[in-house]
Amino acid sequence: MRILALLLLALFLASCGSSPRAPGRPTQAGPSPDDPRILRQCLGNLSALGVSYQSLPDRQFPNGCSATGSVKLVAVGIPVTNLGALKCGLALPFSLWVRESVQQAARAWLDGYVTKMESFGTFACRPVNNQAGNRLSEHGRANAVDIAAFQLADGRRITVKEGWNGPDANVRRFLRAIHGSACRRFNVVLGPDANALHHDHLHFDMGRGPYCR
Repeated sequence: MRILALLLLALFLASCGSSPRAPGRPTQAGPSPDDPRILRQCLGNLSALGVSYQSLPDRQFPNGCSATGSVKLVAVGIPVTNLGALKCGLALPFSLWVRESVQQAARAWLDGYVTKMESFGTFACRPVNNQAGNRLSEHGRANAVDIAAFQLADGRRITVKEGWNGPDANVRRFLRAIHGSACRRFNVVLGPDANALHHDHLHFDMGRGPYCR
């Protein structure tokens, strides 16, 4: 019995010296979005939605910039200007947001239909907020998109810059509705309430989040 008690004590002390595992924390990181299997599944989901796209070759740039696992969206249901390389993992929720959230909000608040969207672009090899010394922007990974304006079938043009705090209450509600729906699809969403640098566009990315402002 004494020997058994000593063995149990040794096991107990050994367990006390081990590192605790945080509840719910995975022991290994999940697969990268550039993993060929994940990328194939993402591209298949885009095709299943009826989205027209072009797969782009992987590219690496100085200063850590890259455009890997990316596509160029050709047709997502609404023409969107100035779209360049987008990681598939961003292109998929963006396509769903364009097709579903934007049109739903336009019908609800503008009694209209969006016929074109204007973007400030996607890939750009630069630091956050274009400020030297900041960490690399998600734009530098083809992992972000900026949306600035919406053209309606009746000729109206809604801009984030003029409409976010503009005089038309329904325009304000429309813009906040699409901002709110974006927060449910993207990891990071920034708009005019985030800071002065986003006074004229909505920024979406799939970087570290969640953050919605």
